[in-house]
Amino acid sequence: MSELIQHYLSLTGLSARMVPSVSAAIGFFLLLMVCWFSFYIAKNQVLALVHRLVSKTRNEWDDLLVEHSVFSRFAWLVPLVIMLGASGFFIGENPRLMSALDLFVKVLIAIQVARCFSAILNVIYSLFEEQSKEKYLPLNATIQLMKLAIYMVAVILAVSIAIDKSPVILLSGLGALTAVLLLVFQDTIKGLVASIQISANRMVAPGDWISMPQYGADGDVLEIALNTVKVKNWDNTITTIPTYALISESFKNWRGMTKSGGRRIKRSIRIDMNSISFCSDELIDKLSQFEFLNQYLQLKQNQISEYHQQKGINDLSNPNSRRLTNIGTFRAYITEYLRHHPNVHNNMTCMVRQLEPTELGVALEVYFFSNDIVWVNYENLQADIFDHLMAIAPLFELRLFQAPTGFDWHDRQAKS
Repeated sequence: MSELIQHYLSLTGLSARMVPSVSAAIGFFLLLMVCWFSFYIAKNQVLALVHRLVSKTRNEWDDLLVEHSVFSRFAWLVPLVIMLGASGFFIGENPRLMSALDLFVKVLIAIQVARCFSAILNVIYSLFEEQSKEKYLPLNATIQLMKLAIYMVAVILAVSIAIDKSPVILLSGLGALTAVLLLVFQDTIKGLVASIQISANRMVAPGDWISMPQYGADGDVLEIALNTVKVKNWDNTITTIPTYALISESFKNWRGMTKSGGRRIKRSIRIDMNSISFCSDELIDKLSQFEFLNQYLQLKQNQISEYHQQKGINDLSNPNSRRLTNIGTFRAYITEYLRHHPNVHNNMTCMVRQLEPTELGVALEVYFFSNDIVWVNYENLQADIFDHLMAIAPLFELRLFQAPTGFDWHDRQAKS
């Protein structure tokens, strides 16, 4: 083709000096046109046919090949390979242009091949995410490390092509730069070691809810990468945590709560100590009408009657007599109320305990587990239960304790 172009130019009367240069320019233009046409055919015809065939198959992996542009990246190799192989045919004997074009195309091919392998690794990771039930393997970090290695090899090949030296010579010179490389890639090395330890110890996996206040993270883990861990907080913000921080610092993983199916509720009700007293007969009669207290009160009254008969006690004013208290009965009511609640987990700890009295009154700590771990349902259940307990406490002749407010002083002055 080059000789044909030169022969045609010589017939036009062009000077002999200009013929090689003009012939090379025309040949280069024709080469670009051929490469553009080949790329057009590969992308708009061949790729379109491949996409139609992929859409008709039932396999998932070929859909991922399309999604991650594997075929599109390989399509870019077609014009580059044609340019590398056909440059001599179109340009002919022009050492400078041939050398520059050969260097340029080889560098592009090295980079494009690296991009193709990177897309294939993305497909492998997507297949792992969709099909693997065990997500503790640090595949994301491993794939990122493999991508880094692939691009480093591509850069080394490109540099070796540019300086016309063997890649082995460049690799042998890297030994002197080991300290510099360790300094530059220290976060990458630490992240790789951390991801391996996270996998081996099953510390965290994508989808786990973790809390790490020192980094402002409280939400679901989206991705464990080579250098960072992405956490989607409950306010829909994204917190990025260094991967090695998960093994060097403490964090809370709520995976156990999620798998157990129960979410703990631990909250206290503070009772005014001045309202604590023995239950009168009228109060016992009123409380006996409660479904959850009827059996309890009968059992306790029988035990008290047997005790008094054994001790010969007939007068309740006797200091040795036993009597029910309103706070104890209230504690028993809360226990039975929780045990019969449909949203309280029956196979987990459920108790009501009395804490040490303080200047803020006596605290009854309610400790149980919800059988619904969804946050909104969990909060609604917690609010409903304590709404009921705070509203029913006065029926036990108990006063809830709170610090005095301006309304309390105003109400006292109005009564006086």
